[in-house]
Amino acid sequence: MMASDRPLSRQSVANLYRQPLLELVFQAASVHRMHHDPQEVQCSTLISLKTGGCPENCAYCPQSAHHEAEVQAEGMLDPEEVLTRAARAKRAGANRFCMGAAWREVRNDQEFETVLQLVERVKSLGLETCATLGMVDDQQAQRLASAGLDYYNHNLDTSPEFYQQIIQTRRFEDRLATLQSVRRAGMKVCCGGILGMGESEEDRIGLLHALASQDPAPESVPINALVPVAGTPLEEQPTLAWETMVRAVATARILMPQSRVRLSAGRTAMTEEAQALCFLAGANSVFLGDRLLTTANPERHQDQKLFDKLGLKPAACQEETTSSVPQ
Repeated sequence: MMASDRPLSRQSVANLYRQPLLELVFQAASVHRMHHDPQEVQCSTLISLKTGGCPENCAYCPQSAHHEAEVQAEGMLDPEEVLTRAARAKRAGANRFCMGAAWREVRNDQEFETVLQLVERVKSLGLETCATLGMVDDQQAQRLASAGLDYYNHNLDTSPEFYQQIIQTRRFEDRLATLQSVRRAGMKVCCGGILGMGESEEDRIGLLHALASQDPAPESVPINALVPVAGTPLEEQPTLAWETMVRAVATARILMPQSRVRLSAGRTAMTEEAQALCFLAGANSVFLGDRLLTTANPERHQDQKLFDKLGLKPAACQEETTSSVPQ
């Protein structure tokens, strides 16, 4: 266990991360069993409310208007379609429904009003709610919380030092400011990063240090492997080595023992064995469904097959607050 009576040092994170892999996994598995049911996996489903045309220039993202990826800008999804997908996700085993929009920041307009209404309606189905809408200020965060939003996702993406190599239209400090607004509003934080963007090992350590240094730590920590997309600056990046993902998951579990550590984007490039080692090392959350916004994800039957092999079960949903569930 890491010391909790003084600020977490980057060197201590480095020492942890650079242990022999099997020793690191053993430690992480032990911590995991102290704080969680090792057979339970929290399952989320993520949909894109508004796709493409984003003014940010994130090098990994096919939704950026700066890149030439084959993602067409689209308007907001019809709210009834969103509710139908939420109900379908619940029937498929998800207990959290995440809604994303390709915005730089939330604007106080009709689209934001629609999102607030969707949060209320999805919540009424008995699902946890999560949104990722870009930057928010204190007032916007409070309105989301009042609508019933459980989690707000805003990833750090990478280390503070490497951040400007990936994104130039927003500062690392802007991300921290949004997270502070989310906390002040009383919502839970979903915050992680992306590996395999050309960063160094020291940058991966820096990302984990930045995540674990938040007080309190994020309740949900998505660990993503880059999915290279044609037309983006990172389209030629090689596939992330499986042991790097395991090492990051294990370190995150030890540093943030009570958090849900989500094995997120990039699972389609991982073998079942690599995913199993990540679950052993403390991953206890995944996305269900064959798409993550605009990139591929394992199909539901593949995940169920893997869960059955490993003896894993999805976490239960909340009780519904209404009997009107779209079919």
